[in-house]
Amino acid sequence: MPIRQLPHHLINQIAAGEVVERPASVVKELLENALDAGSTRIGIDIEQGGIKRIRIRDNGGGIPRDELALALSRHATSKIASLDDLEQVSTLGFRGEALPSIASVSRLALSSRHTEAEQGWQLYGDGQEVFGEPEPTAHATGTSVDVADLFFNTPARRKFLKTEKTEFGHIEEMVRKMALSRFDVGFELNHNQKNTLRLSPAADRTGAERRIGEICGSAFAEQSVYLDYDAAGLRLWGWVGLPTFSRSQPDLQYFYVNGRNVRDKLITHAVRQAYQDVLYHGRHPAFVLFLELNPQLVDANAHPTKQEVRFREGRLVHDFLFRTLHQAIADIRPGDEAGAPTQIPAQVAPEPSPPHPEPPVTQPYRPVYQVQHQQRLQMPVREQMAAYQQLYQPVIPVEARKPDVSSTPQADADDIPPLGYAIAQLHGVYVLAQNASGLVIVDMHAAHERITYEYLKQSMTEDAIRSQPLLVPVSLNVSKKEADYAEQHADTFHALGFELNRLGMEKLTIRAVPSLLKESDTESLVRDVLADLITHGSSQRIHNAMNEILATMACHGSVRANRRLSTPEMNALLRDMERTERSGQCNHGRPTWTQLSLDQIDKLFLRGR
Repeated sequence: MPIRQLPHHLINQIAAGEVVERPASVVKELLENALDAGSTRIGIDIEQGGIKRIRIRDNGGGIPRDELALALSRHATSKIASLDDLEQVSTLGFRGEALPSIASVSRLALSSRHTEAEQGWQLYGDGQEVFGEPEPTAHATGTSVDVADLFFNTPARRKFLKTEKTEFGHIEEMVRKMALSRFDVGFELNHNQKNTLRLSPAADRTGAERRIGEICGSAFAEQSVYLDYDAAGLRLWGWVGLPTFSRSQPDLQYFYVNGRNVRDKLITHAVRQAYQDVLYHGRHPAFVLFLELNPQLVDANAHPTKQEVRFREGRLVHDFLFRTLHQAIADIRPGDEAGAPTQIPAQVAPEPSPPHPEPPVTQPYRPVYQVQHQQRLQMPVREQMAAYQQLYQPVIPVEARKPDVSSTPQADADDIPPLGYAIAQLHGVYVLAQNASGLVIVDMHAAHERITYEYLKQSMTEDAIRSQPLLVPVSLNVSKKEADYAEQHADTFHALGFELNRLGMEKLTIRAVPSLLKESDTESLVRDVLADLITHGSSQRIHNAMNEILATMACHGSVRANRRLSTPEMNALLRDMERTERSGQCNHGRPTWTQLSLDQIDKLFLRGR
């Protein structure tokens, strides 16, 4: 067949195949346009799962009469005008393809009233790129887009749609994602003339957390902590669920880059690595996080539906996310209230340094509330093992032991530490303590396991990783690319206790390994590390393998069940928990302690009724 120019309506339908996958895709594109127009309230009306009708109304700036037909034309947009605008785009939409693509596969009515106009105007589309003159209509300031009979002229696409309930489920999830990206905008969703979601605008952090609870559930709002940190031109803020609040599926993970919801492999890997040391196997973390950076450093035009982005400095972003989240989780101590702002101390804060000077950072999106930082509880500094070494020795009668001043309860209630003071031991397994809020129950083996594990990791870091030469070097056949990366990152392997040499274009030899990993499958480990370096620019596999061995050592070296502890020993355990990172979970991800408030105990006994 000869080469020919495609008709405009066919071009639009081909583009619609990329943009309009299902009714939820239409809702996404129209909501993005409404947010870009400066709307503060958006109404969404759905009929029959969006197949029969989708109507979205907003109170944004509106479209002038003379631009209505242009808005339904391909590649017409008010958001970019040059390549420079595209490279630093800060709006959600920018291609000018959404409205014409939707109009090509539906019966569309576009109604709008500009802020400076005295009346509204309406324009109709029926799948063809031919529009009549706009007609006057009664309309408030803003825009309404009415999409009826989706895929009426492409029946093959209509056959791929699911049931009404399933399609509306996708629409509802899309609205929730958009609502989390803009707390200052109100959303109302109706299905078959029945209201299913109503979210009021949030003017402060309290209102934002109320919306978090409405969308993600009250359990997440109660068992999450707020963080806000910026460095090297990057800012990360939002809510991360406690490790004990994990999910069997990754269904409560919302990540936004400059206000745009994305699912990116680099981001997912960084978050998963940050949680790896505290999550139970097979579980997934929950979070609502926002990353802000200069728009010039991220390419939002990397995917047809803009669900993926490409970072100019991917390794910088990955390291920033991992180190920030890793430290934020580690800094959660007993006594920190869920939802309280988490500040990362300057001496341990991640400070990634970009390989070249960054352009000036703009602020594409900021929360509408001011963050109030809370100072962390100051605990006395004491050598960890010195206070707890008696747990490794036979029990000594209290009368014969030198009194421990730090474990003696104080009379002043203001001085009561977060985990309080021990009052009893239950069945040789649990420590019962009294604090200002009520009763604290501690799993002593799980708690001591985490304390010992963190101590072993710290000792290994301070003493450096010991390397052990191999009597017989191990040869390793790899690809040329892997060999190049091994040669480029030789210092990285050396710092981790490995000695790698390149023998040929596609051959490596392992001459030394970390002492802890001498019995491990070092050949597979090196291959996995090289794969991580190629994909993500960094790897934590060696550290993770070492940590697994240290975790096993900590488990076997921790105090066992039915071990009777004296009151000073139990108090020493509580004080160490308050100082130890990640002390809320054991090495296997199980909780180490729980709190019962006086109100909860009163309810058990029906007091006050």
